[in-house]
Amino acid sequence: MVSTRIQRRTVLASIVAATLMPRIAHAEAFIDLDWQDLLPESETIIPNVLRGLIEHDDAPLSSQQPASSGVRTDWNGQIVRLPGFIVPIDYRGTGVTAFILVPYVGACVHVPPPPANQLVFVTTEKPYESAGLFEPVNVIGMFGVSSISTHLADIGYALSADKIEPYRT
Repeated sequence: MVSTRIQRRTVLASIVAATLMPRIAHAEAFIDLDWQDLLPESETIIPNVLRGLIEHDDAPLSSQQPASSGVRTDWNGQIVRLPGFIVPIDYRGTGVTAFILVPYVGACVHVPPPPANQLVFVTTEKPYESAGLFEPVNVIGMFGVSSISTHLADIGYALSADKIEPYRT
């Protein structure tokens, strides 16, 4: 009788493990992307030292957005992780539910936006309590090419976030 109980537990544990492991593995399986990965192979990223040297005048920053040379479709439909900074678009309560993920602090707000292929429109079901524009985050979710235009910038990619967390390498 005891061995039958142990066998049942073993079988039950195996069934639970077989059912849950793919979900756990899927939740942790993602492709790490960097901003350079989003550029067409012939294009280079704007060096950090030049980002603050763009003229500021009374024209809206969105009008100073450089043209995009195209997007990459390599990761359409894939689960990715991309670091960046949040420029809020929409809130629910005190948490952000839609935002532009940008590669550097101040993009779209204090300096003109980078090209559309360096911006990602992120949506999340669970509002993220952001610590502000200077907080770096990692965003994990389904990635794809998109064409979105907001009052701040034209955006070349979209990401449906499953997880947003403070930046860690």
